[in-house]
Amino acid sequence: MPKVGMEPIRREALVKATIAEIGAVGSLDVTVSQIARRAGMSSALAHHYFGGKEQIFLAAMRRILGDFGAEARAGLVMAHPEGRAAAIVRACFAPSCFTPESTTAWMTFYVLAQTNPEALRLWRIYQRRMRSNLTHALRPICRAPEAVADTMVALIDGLYIRAALSDPETPERATVHALDVLAKLTGDGV
Repeated sequence: MPKVGMEPIRREALVKATIAEIGAVGSLDVTVSQIARRAGMSSALAHHYFGGKEQIFLAAMRRILGDFGAEARAGLVMAHPEGRAAAIVRACFAPSCFTPESTTAWMTFYVLAQTNPEALRLWRIYQRRMRSNLTHALRPICRAPEAVADTMVALIDGLYIRAALSDPETPERATVHALDVLAKLTGDGV
């Protein structure tokens, strides 16, 4: 008989194990067995809860996006109106979001979105929200908020790519870099 209440705990363990395993391997070239082993359960349970590797990975990306959303909301609550864009940028590189494992997961997510419709849908939602939130935050401080938002989204993606592929970017260095660019684009000392 299954233990009541274990499903959320096991799902959480599998999501964390997926992020860790992909971070360790550096790609989605992992098996459900490897993920399940890292989570301390059988691959049959992993398949039972998620169906397959791509579904587990999409749940992991939803978690990463949820963590980012929580960081952004917390930063926006504390920010004055002129500092909202900077709060979003800081959330992108918060130590809880900008880890080696999560940057590797992002690179894997970009690759998966090229062939998986659900991953592409999730990526598009993220991109639209990020652009919309930045545009809204930039309206009070610059004349071309859409263009600046597009540039900042591209810069953020680029810093993640750089961190995943070559330069082990720290959250602090990435934040400083992005905020410097934001200040130049808005003509303001953020």
